[in-house]
Amino acid sequence: MNKELCFSGSKLYKHWAVLVLSSAIIISCGSSKSVAESKKTPSKTISKSENLRKLDSNFDGKIAGSVKSLLKDAEKYLGAPYKFGGNTSSGFDCSGFAAKVFQENNYTLPRRSSDQAESGKPVDIKTVKPGDLLFFATSGGSRVSHVGIVHTIENDGEVKFIHASTSKGVIISSLNEKYWNKAYLHAQRVL
Repeated sequence: MNKELCFSGSKLYKHWAVLVLSSAIIISCGSSKSVAESKKTPSKTISKSENLRKLDSNFDGKIAGSVKSLLKDAEKYLGAPYKFGGNTSSGFDCSGFAAKVFQENNYTLPRRSSDQAESGKPVDIKTVKPGDLLFFATSGGSRVSHVGIVHTIENDGEVKFIHASTSKGVIISSLNEKYWNKAYLHAQRVL
């Protein structure tokens, strides 16, 4: 009987450990309610709901060459899977993805999203442009737990960003999606 109890306890411990690790992954980079995107196709414009915050940009459409290069490097990873602690094409977490893309463009970002949130200078959402970083609290509250790179500003001001989501890997999402709209905290400009 004691051997069975020890074996059951060991199984229980393993299940508990998996649960704790899974929770850490979700808190680390949030989850995504986004629809997976094809390799090079940006997401469709999302119609705004009355209960969403207005998180639009007045960006004029002029993108510097260095930002174009950064976004091209980010796009080559579309479809790469999510991997906790990952920072290669075989798997990324949100901050690993941002750090890798910026590193490929000769800019060093800290490894953790909460530290990345302190890089550069704060930018009002109305003035964000492609290449800026967006920060989110995916667990509620005000603690940074997710990061994305502004990818596109649509003609109507809709802000789209590229990021590594826990459920879909590297995708393009919109601040007009309810989940991301609610979780949005602030933006930073590092370029």
